[in-house]
Amino acid sequence: MARALFLQAPSYGGFDGGAGARYQARREIRSFWFPTWLAQAAALVPDSKLIDAPPHEIELPEILAQSRSFDFAVLHTSTPTFASDVRALAALKTSNPKLTAGFVGANVAVEPEASLNASDAIDFVAGNDFDFTIKEVCEGRELNTISGLSYRNRSGVITHNPPRRLIEDMDELPFVSPVYKRDLRIENYFIGYLKHPYLSFYTGRGCKSRCTFCLWPQTVGGHRYRTRSVDHVMAELRWARQAFPQVKEFFFDDDTFTDDRPRAEAIARELGKMGMTWSCNAKANVPRATLKVMRDNGLRLLLVGYESGNQQILHNIRKGVRIDVARQFTKDCHELGITIHGTFILGLPGETRETIEETIRFATQINPHTLQVSLAAPYPGTRLYKEALENGWLDTANAELINGRGVQIAPLHYPHLSHSEIFASVDEFYRRFYFRAPKIAALVCEMARSSDMFKRRLREGLEFLAFLRERREHAR
Repeated sequence: MARALFLQAPSYGGFDGGAGARYQARREIRSFWFPTWLAQAAALVPDSKLIDAPPHEIELPEILAQSRSFDFAVLHTSTPTFASDVRALAALKTSNPKLTAGFVGANVAVEPEASLNASDAIDFVAGNDFDFTIKEVCEGRELNTISGLSYRNRSGVITHNPPRRLIEDMDELPFVSPVYKRDLRIENYFIGYLKHPYLSFYTGRGCKSRCTFCLWPQTVGGHRYRTRSVDHVMAELRWARQAFPQVKEFFFDDDTFTDDRPRAEAIARELGKMGMTWSCNAKANVPRATLKVMRDNGLRLLLVGYESGNQQILHNIRKGVRIDVARQFTKDCHELGITIHGTFILGLPGETRETIEETIRFATQINPHTLQVSLAAPYPGTRLYKEALENGWLDTANAELINGRGVQIAPLHYPHLSHSEIFASVDEFYRRFYFRAPKIAALVCEMARSSDMFKRRLREGLEFLAFLRERREHAR
C-alpha cells in the first residue's frame, strides 16, 4: 500500500477546524478537539501519517517538505476554511506532482460538484462514512470502482460514483487512540471545561435528534445512532489508559451519548469498575435514574446543548426538548454533583430582543458551571441553511461564517433583528452570566482549592477578556 498523509492544514491562528469541532472557529479560550474523523480513516491505512497542524503550530513549509514522501494526501476541510484548504492542497501538489490529493468533511460531502470545480488540483472528494472509501483510494484501486467517491478522471471530467452504504457494524473500525499515540501530542489538545490532558473519541455515529442547525447528523453521520459494542469501547479504553497514563479524563464525543440509555448505563458500569473519570455529550432530558448510574460510575461532566431559553425557538429548530424538562434535568445534575457545561446559540429562527433576554435569564437561573455562546451558523447541507435561503435571512454581504481572524460572525438577520444586534448580544450574554457575584465567588473558590486550577483559570480569564475586546473591535 502506498503511503498516505492525513492532514488538517494550518489556517487561522488558534483556529479549531478539526473534524471533532462542530463549530469551526476560534473560540473564546484557546481550545482544540481531537481530529477523530481523520484519525479513524488513518487507522485503516498502514504506514499512514496524521498531521494536525493547528494545535501543533505546524506551518505549511514544514508540511510541504514532508509531503514529498507520500503518494496520497487526504485533507479534512470545512465551510469556513475551504478556500485556505484548497490553497494548501494545491501547494502540496506543486511540491509533489505525483501526489493524488483530495478532501473529506461535511462541506465536500454535501457539495461534491462545487468542491471539485473550485480547483483542478483537487483529485477527489469523499462523502459520508468515508473511512473505507479513503482506504480503497490509498490501496490504489481504480477510482471508478470506489463507492462514495466523486473524482476528476484522467480526461478532467468530474464523475460521481454511487454513494457508500453507511457502516452498520461499528466494531469494524479500528481504534483511533493508537493513531493519537503515534502522531499527536495530546497535551496540545485543551478544552476549558475538561480536565487536562483529556482524550476523546466516538463510541458511535449519528444522532436521532432533528435539530435544524446541527452539522454532523445532517451531512456525514445520519440520524440513526450506530454504536460500537460495549466490549469494543472498553477494549480501547483499556488500551488508551495504558498508552496515556497522564490522561485525567476521557470524553465520549458522540453527538448524544445518552441517546441509547441502557447502553450508556452499561458502559458507565464498566467504567466504574476501572475507576475512570469520564464525560460525554447529553441531551437535557436524561432521567435522574440514568444520571445517578452514570454519576456513581465516574461521570464528572455533561456537555449539554440547551440552545435557547424560549420554547418556541426550540420548536422552530426541532430540538425536541421542553424547557420544564431541561430545568428538572439541570436540577437533578446539580443535586447529584454532576458538572454541566451548557451551550447556547443566539440568532436562531424566531429570535427577538425579548427571546435573547429570556435565554440569558434562563441560563443564569439554571446556572451551569460554565457555558459557551455561539452564533447561529447556517452550514450548507443543514435544514437551517435551506430555511435561511428560502426566507431571506442570509444575504451575500454577510454569508461568511467567520471573519478574517477566524472568529464567528452573525450571518443571519431578521426583519426585526440585525446582524449587529445578534453579534453584540454574545458579549451581553457572557457579561451577565459570568460577572455575577455568586458565579465569581464559585470560580474563586475553585481556584483557591488548587494551584493548578488557579493558573488555568487565570490564563483562561485573560484569554476570555482579550477575546471579548477583539469582538468589540470587529463590531465597530
